[in-house]
Amino acid sequence: MRTLKLLMLGLLLAVPGMAMADAGDIPGTSTWYLHVDFDKIRSDDAGRAVYDWMEDEIFSEVREDAGIDLANELDQLTAFSVKDQGPVILFEGNISQNTKDMVMTLIAAEGDLLPKKSSGKAYYRFGNEHGDDDEENDSEDSLEVQFEALAEESWISMALDNKVLITSSEDQMQDLLAKGGKLAGGRSHDGALLVLTAEKALLQAGLNSSALGGDTNDGDSGWDSNILRNTEQVAFLVAAKAGMLALEAKLVTTEADMAESLASVVRGLISLVAFDDEMDDAAIAVLRSTKVEAKGNKLSISLAIAPDLLVSTLGD
Repeated sequence: MRTLKLLMLGLLLAVPGMAMADAGDIPGTSTWYLHVDFDKIRSDDAGRAVYDWMEDEIFSEVREDAGIDLANELDQLTAFSVKDQGPVILFEGNISQNTKDMVMTLIAAEGDLLPKKSSGKAYYRFGNEHGDDDEENDSEDSLEVQFEALAEESWISMALDNKVLITSSEDQMQDLLAKGGKLAGGRSHDGALLVLTAEKALLQAGLNSSALGGDTNDGDSGWDSNILRNTEQVAFLVAAKAGMLALEAKLVTTEADMAESLASVVRGLISLVAFDDEMDDAAIAVLRSTKVEAKGNKLSISLAIAPDLLVSTLGD
């Protein structure tokens, strides 16, 4: 059961998601992206069970610790990073004055209360003005290093209607404010990240593993590390379909033969987990109905799961 939980959680929270219909507006040069449509999750029957789980496990803790009511205010979350520029995060929804006040309190504690302006819109610096000059960190582009840098210095604006925008650099902030927070999509960009589509997409995420720095060949023999070392891109999608949650993952491998090899690995893992004595019949049925297909250098994995089963799996 623990293995199934990790597999599901990995699909749902793969990357630690400008008002946009889907992730197609993410810049084509991004190294990773995440887009979560909380409004669809809470309004769709299939997504509601997941939303209630998020309320119990995430939103309530944020409300208690930070005084921010994400459950009632957050409609969409979009995050991405362009190589050598750092992450951009945008929260969209019915942003209350209380939330804005809490953000200003954080800025007052660790930033600069004197606003700057670009395109007539105010923004603020948060954190260390000069950033961290650690050359070792500067040479890496891993997700951990990116978010550490964002915490050390970032730029925040609440000047766009119903949005809180956070960028890694002042140039990023000024560019997005000039465009009203809108992005030119990179769906057709040569070498762009995979963007999976569905009519009722609840969550989408993608990762260009070949563009991220850091040592992935660290002696770890885990199957997850082996997969990452042999893939160039990974994309995830969670969508609502006929009362079920449809989960899809697609990997672009370094070589065509590798896609078939990884497909065998995934099928083997599924067979192994299905023999777990603690696995109930419903979970076994989901695993056995999982589709694994290799075509060229692309590996596709898809399955459909009842929302209640997914929530109970995550809660175990």
